[in-house]
Amino acid sequence: MTDDHSTTTLEEPAREASHVPEDAPRASLVVVFASEPGRVGETFVVTRDEHVLGRGPSRDDDPAPRLLPVRQRPGRNEVRPPWTSPFLSRVQLRVGRRGGGLYVENLGRCTLRDGAGREVRELELTPGQCMSLGDQLLLLCALRPARLPAARSVSESLLATPFGDADLHGFVGESPCAWRLRDTLAFLGARSAHVLVLGPSGSGKEVAAQAIHRGSSRKAKRLVARNAATIPATLVEAELFGNAANYPNAGMSERPGLVGEAEGSTLFLDEIGDLPEELQTKLLRLLDGAGDYQRLGDARRRTSDLRFIGATNRELEVLRHDVAARLKLRVTLPGLDERREDIPLLAAHLIRTIGRDDPEIARRFVEGWNGTSGEPRLSLAFARALVLHEYTTNIRELESLLWLSISSSPADVLELPPELQGERSGQRPLTIAPAEIGEEEVRAALERAGGVRERAWRDLGLANRYVLKRLIKRFGIDAPEKDG
Repeated sequence: MTDDHSTTTLEEPAREASHVPEDAPRASLVVVFASEPGRVGETFVVTRDEHVLGRGPSRDDDPAPRLLPVRQRPGRNEVRPPWTSPFLSRVQLRVGRRGGGLYVENLGRCTLRDGAGREVRELELTPGQCMSLGDQLLLLCALRPARLPAARSVSESLLATPFGDADLHGFVGESPCAWRLRDTLAFLGARSAHVLVLGPSGSGKEVAAQAIHRGSSRKAKRLVARNAATIPATLVEAELFGNAANYPNAGMSERPGLVGEAEGSTLFLDEIGDLPEELQTKLLRLLDGAGDYQRLGDARRRTSDLRFIGATNRELEVLRHDVAARLKLRVTLPGLDERREDIPLLAAHLIRTIGRDDPEIARRFVEGWNGTSGEPRLSLAFARALVLHEYTTNIRELESLLWLSISSSPADVLELPPELQGERSGQRPLTIAPAEIGEEEVRAALERAGGVRERAWRDLGLANRYVLKRLIKRFGIDAPEKDG
């Protein structure tokens, strides 16, 4: 079968179903565990009401067009070789669209199991649910366009990153969400205005700040980074702006503070929402065009040439409105709940990172380890649990779960640790797509929750509070945040 024919297999359905734009999200199947190396992250794009999936290439006697795995990158699909495992039948599954999800029927000899591990002959999948074929393949139903939109700002060097690997900024992911974020960060990097990074705890706000800095004209100098929450309240002003010599005590040396250290570069202040309001007021002149500030004990006013990036995992209301107004550029980072198909790629990256510092772990749990790379060995059950887990601290929590498995696995495969056993079945939708939620549903959920957004987004089945925030803004709902 030629590559041209492979490409046509994907293109024809999009033309046939002209009412579904090529870039419209549709339920597809993403590989999140595979017995064949190098397959995780590949996608079976479902464009028709009936396909077949199985071992080997297409044949004239196939009962329906064959699903072939692709690697999706902005603007292109790389068609991958067909599955070769002898444990799969040549025609293993019938797969088709069903409403907003997928219908799957088992036609072959390999056992089909639902997200809870129950053997089934057929099932319906909605985005966020998964299924497995024996111990060969674990597939997650996820919303994917037939082709990712072309990148607006991403550099060729990022696009050339080997599939599934960390890019030059250390960011991992092949989901549409991951590529949209890369494009946004590249766009922000080329601008000069100050930036506010929003996102849940552990979503990678410092990695995002580094990516913005490296894409800027200030990249020759190092990024100066500090977590505001770690600075003692009595020292925060001196840490930020510095102090004159002999102030407040005789013999004290002059200190430039974070602002002075970041001269000509970028200052990243994480958890900016933890700064006292009076100190936020003193940021105003620094964030204005002249960059005015004053060291403690120094009568002379100074000007700073820096770019400021602030970050918070809290609601925007924790910032003074005039401070937030000066952070003109914004980016919201997704949590793992919004890009579950990236979790196995992130897990593999974290295991390799651990292995570089601990060769014993690498030799035990990474197939073909050469000191920097190899294929981590995870059981299908553990991969499924990681994909379906409800994360609170995102990548930090994922790393903790990997360490639990490392410490409890008896052999050379990372097994499901006791802490994850008995978690939910995965046969209900994990998250609801925002497009499926209407204004009245949002208003009703807020009313049931008494205006407490933390309760409302969970009631609606959304990925996190940031998705609810975007819906509130879209519908123009007047809903001040309330503590629960």
